Amino acid sequence: MESKRLYVDFHVLQTVPPSCVNRDDTGSPKTAVYGGATRARVSSQAWKRAMRLMFREELLDGEQVGDRTKKIVGLVADEIEALAPGQDAKKMAKDALNLAGLSKIKEDKDADTLFFMSRAQARALARLAVEGNDDKKAYKDALKAAPSVDMVLFGRMVASDPSLNYDAAAQVAHSISTHAVQNEYDYFTAVDDCAPEDNAGAGHLGTVEYNS
Repeated sequence: MESKRLYVDFHVLQTVPPSCVNRDDTGSPKTAVYGGATRARVSSQAWKRAMRLMFREELLDGEQVGDRTKKIVGLVADEIEALAPGQDAKKMAKDALNLAGLSKIKEDKDADTLFFMSRAQARALARLAVEGNDDKKAYKDALKAAPSVDMVLFGRMVASDPSLNYDAAAQVAHSISTHAVQNEYDYFTAVDDCAPEDNAGAGHLGTVEYNS
């Protein structure tokens, strides 16, 4: 028997005024050549970041949205402190993360890479640490269970331990303009409010690229 899967495609047209929505490493608006023409582009990562912020600020309770951060020791330590005030929360958090399979975590430093963790996962690790549990499988299971909404939607990739990966339910494409664009330069000045009256010069001059 074949399983039936439902796929929903959203194609969105959005008017964007002259701006630099998503810039590259040189500060220029990102572009892509499509259909033989240079078009404005906004990367999928930029859109997903904006979606996650909107989830947190407008749509969902903060508990339902995860944190992608190098400061995962702090996330777990905060939960430990809430459960057992006065304990060495950072050391307990580091030990809990190591038992979960994240062996390069140190209590006095940030993680080497960003890690996506839900509040429920941080709380579950903290509870095991406070209980004094040393079962590695229990910690690993805690880090797999109770994903946040954005983790289920956009996935989680852990290069050091693929067993902690989550397959994304959504795929977000790079957005491109419907028409060809040519980046333009905005020459701007800034006035020094405290400059002498006889100083007619600008306090700052600069240029930025934009398109629309």
